[in-house]
Amino acid sequence: MLKGIDPIVSPDLLKILAEMGHGDEIVLSDAHFPGHTFCPKNVLRGDGLQIPALLEGIIPLFELDAYDDPLIMMAAVEGDELDPQVETDYLTAIRKAAPNAPAVKRIGRFEFYDRAEKAYACVVTGTTAKYGNIILKKGVTPMG
Repeated sequence: MLKGIDPIVSPDLLKILAEMGHGDEIVLSDAHFPGHTFCPKNVLRGDGLQIPALLEGIIPLFELDAYDDPLIMMAAVEGDELDPQVETDYLTAIRKAAPNAPAVKRIGRFEFYDRAEKAYACVVTGTTAKYGNIILKKGVTPMG
């Protein structure tokens, strides 16, 4: 265990976050997302972990991209509805460490899958919220 790092961030996840360069993306997926299908590079299991708690552990360690949309979620498929509380819970967790984090950008299902295939890593969590997946895009860590 390390001081100052939330214990929800496993050694494997810490390694992944450190390896990522600016512009790399990580998917925090809900329990329903086919992470092993769409994230062929690095899949970590976070069964039992909830995405808001994971965001609280990651965001203090992770600079969000300042030049592109750093928070991406899937838009509802026609005929479905989003639960706005999911996004609210995520932004509340994110803004604890990044108070100026931008709004979430919503993209279509298949565009989200395409992004996931190119992501550096995916953490499959225990979150069961419908449309509960979020992509984080890493930015340049300020020096000093």
